[in-house]
Amino acid sequence: MNVTFPGLTRAAEDLSRRRFTVAEVEAMVEAGIIDEDERVELIGGELVLMSPKGARHELVKVALLRRWFGARPQDLDIAPETTFRLSPDTYLEPDLVIYPAASGLLALSAENVLLVVEIADTSRRYDMGRKAKLYAAFGVRELWVIDAVRMTARVFLAPSPSGYGEIRDFKAKQSFVPRFDPQAFALSLAELELR
Repeated sequence: MNVTFPGLTRAAEDLSRRRFTVAEVEAMVEAGIIDEDERVELIGGELVLMSPKGARHELVKVALLRRWFGARPQDLDIAPETTFRLSPDTYLEPDLVIYPAASGLLALSAENVLLVVEIADTSRRYDMGRKAKLYAAFGVRELWVIDAVRMTARVFLAPSPSGYGEIRDFKAKQSFVPRFDPQAFALSLAELELR
């Protein structure tokens, strides 16, 4: 897949840069050059620092995991905060991905992931903007961005190289469901137990 990455950096525009691959970044982590807990993503070969996670982010993530792990069908798996390799020079770190258990985590791809969930408290604009465009360009069929502060959600559907063709907003008390399974993963943010 040929995905372009316009406007990747804000500084040193006239200077040459070295692009990295996912394999090179993973080797740097193994060698201790990059700390394994450092929050970075690789977009078009460039390392991008991620926003720090706030307490609301963690509360919503744990509540979703608690709810969905018990409700999920056995043929589906949920991976929290996994390295989602989209191409040789791009990986993102979504908060949750749901995928067919038969495919396995190591084979996770834009083609077989069923749902990507990003939880935003400090990263709302990035998650709903640039990151959503990246997921769409790679063909991720469904993205949910949950605003952990406002307790609202934006659902992105119908991906294309230029972005998602269908976007829906949900308030805390409104229910919404993923396209792949309308029962087990149905959600109303107001019903989440944040503790």
